[in-house]
Amino acid sequence: MYNYYNNHQNINYDGNDLRNINYQNDNLFNPYQGLIRGNLFKNIYKPYKNEKPYEIKPMNEQAKMLTDLDALEFAIIDLNLYLDVNPDDRKAIELFNQYRVENEELLKIYQNKFGPIFLNSDSLTNMPWMWDNRPWPWEN
Repeated sequence: MYNYYNNHQNINYDGNDLRNINYQNDNLFNPYQGLIRGNLFKNIYKPYKNEKPYEIKPMNEQAKMLTDLDALEFAIIDLNLYLDVNPDDRKAIELFNQYRVENEELLKIYQNKFGPIFLNSDSLTNMPWMWDNRPWPWEN
């Protein structure tokens, strides 16, 4: 079990937290809900022909962590686009920074456990060829 800090509550990271967290902002989906809808903002989300978003069902711990990293990255990008047009929205800036910090912390946890994701990852200093370790995801 992994711990990282969230401004609204302490989270014991088990790979499912981003699916269940209800943030204090009623106008926004949480990062996972935003990811599967393709939109963080409830007031402009329009489902296609009443279709329900596809729920991502990770098969293992590594896939759960990658899904959560994807969700946080999505939220950061979506909020960044919003802040380009609304640069004075303090709540959006705070949420952007919160997600950015959570993403950095989760990325460190992931890389310490499963190896580097990027070529410029800090974890490469200790294990420069870690990405070549097997099995590859499609070999499981």
